[in-house]
Amino acid sequence: MMRNLMKIVVCALGLSGATAAVAQQSPSQEIARAEFLPGWRQADGSHVAGLLIDLKPGWKTYWRSPGDAGIPPRFNWSGSRNIGDLRPVWPTPRVMDQNGMTSIGYPGDVVIPFVIRPDAAGREVQLRAQMELGVCKDICVPATLTFSGVLPRSGTRDPRLVAAMVDQPLSAAEAKVGKVTCRISPQAGGMTVTASIPMASAGGPEFVVIETANPAIWVSEAVTRREGRDLIAVTEMSHVNGTAFAVDRSRLRFTVLGHNHAVDIRGCAAR
Repeated sequence: MMRNLMKIVVCALGLSGATAAVAQQSPSQEIARAEFLPGWRQADGSHVAGLLIDLKPGWKTYWRSPGDAGIPPRFNWSGSRNIGDLRPVWPTPRVMDQNGMTSIGYPGDVVIPFVIRPDAAGREVQLRAQMELGVCKDICVPATLTFSGVLPRSGTRDPRLVAAMVDQPLSAAEAKVGKVTCRISPQAGGMTVTASIPMASAGGPEFVVIETANPAIWVSEAVTRREGRDLIAVTEMSHVNGTAFAVDRSRLRFTVLGHNHAVDIRGCAAR
């Protein structure tokens, strides 16, 4: 099995305090290491591979939707070959407090699996990627790591990848979520979205992350409350360029993070 360890290259933030803190670290100190996990080929022809991010004690990194206090992770796969489709499978994150603000992510090591479908079956699949992410402790710094590898034609089931694939939120059906409805109200500079999610408690406190299909739409941290069986989440949305925009209710995504479990819900109906 191929093993590829990479050091994160830490970039200075445009904040004097953060820059000074980074400058005090010696070159030999590592905030994190990353290991490419080549994984295995599945019966349907897709491939499960992944990345282990090994964080230095006390450091954390972020989920795909990191919250107002987080730094969103981004992948660039442009150097890869023979990839028809690639989907990151994010393990269930935690709600974390960051200097009085909320962030969503992983307080420690994390494995991020990728489900990859080759463009041409039977041909070699080569990954060459760059990941930009944020890592935080007393300060937050952006970081960049690169990794590459050729996927094995068969491979073996890596228990770390298997565990990360299992560590997923429940689906709406599994959590017995009822019909989710949304009320959209215009406001200056954007709109307010109020979602009503009929579901049993995921274990208090419950936190709802709302995502749109358009990365240019900014979504505020949702304010949540309970009204009987209904979990109510209210958020504000605006376009990053200040322009008018539309919201497709069917493509809204709600992730309920509770003390006992998480739930992944897709879409809502008009209210």
